[in-house]
Amino acid sequence: MKKLAWLLACPLFASPLSAADLMQVYRDAQDNDPVFAGARATLDAGREKAPQGRAGLLPSLTLSGNTVWNDSETDPRNNLAAKSSNQYNTNGYQLTLSQPLFRWQNWVAYDQAKLQVAQAEANFVQARQDLILRVAQAYFDVLYASENLTAVRANKEAIAQQLELAKKTFEVGTSTITDTHEAQARFDLVLAQEIAADSELEIRQQALQALIGKDPGPLAAPRKDAQLNPPEPNRLADWVAAAEKDALPVQIQQTLAEIAAREVDRQRAGHYPTVDLVANQGKAKSYTSAAVGAVDSDYSNIGLQLNIPLFQGGLTTSRQREAAANRSAAQSGLEAARRNSTLAARQYYLGVTNGLAQVNALKAALVSSQSALESNKLGYEVGVRINIDVLNAENQVYVTRRDLAKATFDTLMAQLRLKAAVGSLGEDDVAKINALLEPNSAR
Repeated sequence: MKKLAWLLACPLFASPLSAADLMQVYRDAQDNDPVFAGARATLDAGREKAPQGRAGLLPSLTLSGNTVWNDSETDPRNNLAAKSSNQYNTNGYQLTLSQPLFRWQNWVAYDQAKLQVAQAEANFVQARQDLILRVAQAYFDVLYASENLTAVRANKEAIAQQLELAKKTFEVGTSTITDTHEAQARFDLVLAQEIAADSELEIRQQALQALIGKDPGPLAAPRKDAQLNPPEPNRLADWVAAAEKDALPVQIQQTLAEIAAREVDRQRAGHYPTVDLVANQGKAKSYTSAAVGAVDSDYSNIGLQLNIPLFQGGLTTSRQREAAANRSAAQSGLEAARRNSTLAARQYYLGVTNGLAQVNALKAALVSSQSALESNKLGYEVGVRINIDVLNAENQVYVTRRDLAKATFDTLMAQLRLKAAVGSLGEDDVAKINALLEPNSAR
C-alpha cells in the first residue's frame, strides 16, 4: 500500500529527472525538420522573383556570330561568258544592346514579382508557425502518453494489491469468491491497458524523433503550480477582427488576389505598342566577285524600334478573359480565407476559455477523488465498504488524473492555435509556455 500511496500522492507531472524543454526541442526541429528546411529553400527561391521581374526593365546584351561555307557555280545562258565556280567562306559577329523604353507589361510583371516575394515571405512565416504547432503537439503528445502510462501502472498496482487482499480474505472466509473474480477481471483488463499505453508512448516518441531528427529523451513537464492564463485581450470580438485582417492565410490570399488583378493588366498590355532602344556593333566578311574577292566590313548603328501588335489570332483577348476569371477565383478564395480564419479564431478562443474552466474543475475533482479513495479504504477496513467500492474509487483517481493532463495540454495547444489564427504566433509564445515547465522534471 505504501507504493500505491506514493504513486497517487506524487505531483501530477513531476519526476526528478533532468529533461529537455519545449524551447530546446523547437530549436532542434528548426535545424532538423525536413518540412521546415523545404520551406526555407522555397523562400530562397521565391525571393528570386524580384530580380527576375526587374530584369524586364533593364538592358539586355547579346553576342551572336556566324560562319558559312559557300560553293557556287555560274553558267551563263548566252554562252558569251565563261562558266565560273566559286568556293568561299563568309563569317561575322554582332553585339546587340536592347533597352526597353516602353513595355507596360514588363512594369506590371515587376509589380507582380514584388508581390510574389511578399507571398513567399508570408508562406515562410506560416511554415514557421506550423512548425511551432507541430512541435508543441508532438511534445505534449509524449507527455500525455507518459502520464497515461504512469496512471495505468498506478492503477495496476492498486488493483494488484486489492486482488492479493481479496484472495487472502477469501481464504480466511471473510469475503466471497465474487470479490476475487472481480479483482482478477480488473487486473487482466488493466494489463491490456498497460500494453496499449506503453505502445502509444513509443509511437509518440517516434513521432517527435522524426520531427527533431534524434531521440527526444526525457521531456520537461509542467510545474505543479503552473497557472494557465486567459486570452489577452479577453474578448472574442477582438480576436475575430484580428483574424479577419491579419491571419496568414488571409494575407497570402490577399497577395494572390492582387497578383491576379495585375495579371489582367499585364494581359491587356498585349494590345499596347512597345518601344525599344536598339544598338548594334559588328563585323562581317563577305565575297562579292572573283575580281574583288573577300570584303571585310565593320558596322555600328543605334535607333528606336517600334512594334504595334495588330492581330494575334485572338490569343491576347483570350488571355485577358482567362486572367479576369482567375481574378474572380482569387477574390472568392480571399473571402473563404477570411471566413475560415474567423471561424478558427472563435473555435480556439472558446477552446482556451472552456479549457481553463475544465482544468480548474478537474483539479478540484482530483482532490475530491483522492479524498473519496481514502474514505473508501478506511470504510473497507472497518467493514462498511466492499472491495468493489475501493476499486471504483481507485479507478476514478486514475481517470481524473488522465483527464486533467489531457485538458491541460489541450488548453496550451488552444492558446498556441489561437495566436496562429491571428498570425501572431512566434517564439515568444513558445517561451511563455516553456516558462510553465519544470526544468528538473521529466516524462
